[in-house]
Amino acid sequence: MPVPHDIAAETELWDTYAESAFKDDAEPAFGWTQYAGHGPGPELLGAPGRVLEIGCGTGRALARLAGQGVEAYGVDLSPVMVKKARERWAAGGAVFVCGEVLEWLGACTETFDAVYSVFGAAWFADPGRLFPLVRRRLKPGGVFVFSQPPAIPGAYGPQGMYKGGFAGKAMFTYRYSYRPAVWERLLAGAGFVAAEARVLDAPTPGHIGTLIVRAEV
Repeated sequence: MPVPHDIAAETELWDTYAESAFKDDAEPAFGWTQYAGHGPGPELLGAPGRVLEIGCGTGRALARLAGQGVEAYGVDLSPVMVKKARERWAAGGAVFVCGEVLEWLGACTETFDAVYSVFGAAWFADPGRLFPLVRRRLKPGGVFVFSQPPAIPGAYGPQGMYKGGFAGKAMFTYRYSYRPAVWERLLAGAGFVAAEARVLDAPTPGHIGTLIVRAEV
């Protein structure tokens, strides 16, 4: 059963996050994990000419790709986040759009060589709705890649998540967590092929790893 996403409330949540997410000295950077310098880089996207990042956040990854000559687009729910990303990175060629990802993809008519998400919209959107929309926006041979924390054992499906602690205004969203094999089945059901989901261990034993999922069309 779908969970009741409150888009207005989630927008406020991510606007609040945006105020602290940007650093004045930030540089373009692309990585799939939560550990700097750990794991694969943009090579998982292949050699795309045109990419879309869903839930693009601070825009650092898109800025890195744009700096390498890739036509780079990003969509994010937060108007504050998008404004800051444009001010910081648009001069380098990256394009940032504000929108709710499911609605935006549903209305989009453009296609891309790669769509990706780094701890972004693929973690926070219902995959049953998201994956078919992403599939339709990919060119033949295109790839969809996303990363996020792996599921906590026994806690699967949509999970509620408070933001900013457990006192004060109730600001929350939902994230989606599944075992790797389930992610692969969900992607296959949406028309993807060669779907592979794996958990990359953290650089420090016993620390939280990173789920990395890649699929082709």
